[in-house]
Amino acid sequence: MIASPQSGFIRITGMRFWGKHGALPGERDRTQPIDVDLEITADLSKPSVSDALADAIDYATLFSLCEQIVTQQSFVLLEALARRLAERVCEDPRVMEASVRVRKPRLLDGATPEVELRLRRTLR
Repeated sequence: MIASPQSGFIRITGMRFWGKHGALPGERDRTQPIDVDLEITADLSKPSVSDALADAIDYATLFSLCEQIVTQQSFVLLEALARRLAERVCEDPRVMEASVRVRKPRLLDGATPEVELRLRRTLR
């Protein structure tokens, strides 16, 4: 008998959205590209056996959630944006941990700042 995995990773990388985020004058006056990578640790035992989308965390839902936050909210710091993304992803009870990387490719001349934040869902 083969044991079922208890947890695994789901990664969605290379998401690009346009949002109004930043601390410098004028940064939040216009949209800028914001790149997001998401990695979640989740219980994948049920969907890995059932092969049913209803048992899985839907990738399109994760993408839409990230898109909504980046495009419809505004943050001064990338750290705050990353935390909000991680908090919302962790609202799904199947998610044990979320790691979010946020990049602002047009902020510095020749360099791209990136923030990575890891949030573990607390069990009550």
